[in-house]
Amino acid sequence: MSARELAGRALARAIREETAAQASALAAAGRPARLVIVTATDDDASGWYVRSLAKAASGVGVECEVVDLGPAADAATIRRELTGRSADPQVSGVMLQTPLPPGASAAELAEAIAVEKDVDGANPWSLGRLAAGRPAFAPATAEAVVRLLAHYEVPLAGRPAVVVGRSTVVGKPLAQLLLDRDATVTVCHSRTADLVAVTRSGELVVAAVGRTHLIGPEYVSPGAVVVDVGTNPTPDGGLAGDVDPAVAAHADALSPVPGGVGPVTTALLLAHTVTAAI
Repeated sequence: MSARELAGRALARAIREETAAQASALAAAGRPARLVIVTATDDDASGWYVRSLAKAASGVGVECEVVDLGPAADAATIRRELTGRSADPQVSGVMLQTPLPPGASAAELAEAIAVEKDVDGANPWSLGRLAAGRPAFAPATAEAVVRLLAHYEVPLAGRPAVVVGRSTVVGKPLAQLLLDRDATVTVCHSRTADLVAVTRSGELVVAAVGRTHLIGPEYVSPGAVVVDVGTNPTPDGGLAGDVDPAVAAHADALSPVPGGVGPVTTALLLAHTVTAAI
């Protein structure tokens, strides 16, 4: 048996097409969607991601401005920029790119992003509203997982799901999104006893820990659906997931890295920006 591939490019293309149509209508009405990305790092991987996001924004008609404060920026400077951009009526969405300089906390600084412009769901208030069932943008990667599953008509109601990773970027909000779809969710982390036994209990397993090929075949029950959120750099300049490719030999379905969750995440960030502009 070989797992069917949960590729995200077709779904991402459909999201981009809808986003482009909405962005065009907004521009024609004199209210163009505009995304501001605030960055304060010289990290190469971060720089590559920001450039790719700006290029994707241009492709769907979303204006994108990158504000590079430099790796020496202090927390007060970053907060001031986020606050000012959030207050600007010409700005639809605001993102804070990580990593940040030493002494700057992403969780604390994200509080400066207005909830209605927090297109990547980074503000703790956004996460709280998400948990309470109130309107808010979910972190795009977490939402990308559930959108990918829906695209491939993977049923969630009543199914045991295991999320490996408890970050506020993916693990925790994803657990909430799965609960909202009536899955029975277990969240694992570094202190989880007998991780193999826990993950094997899931009919759906989502790996979001940032450790290359952590989830091997022994972690997954035959016939399970596996979503790989990992994007770990490899020595040759590529990307590797959190899931060992050998899992494909007995899983029912597996998302690839790259080409799975990633394209959907980028498309959703731009869709959120357009939604915020409407």
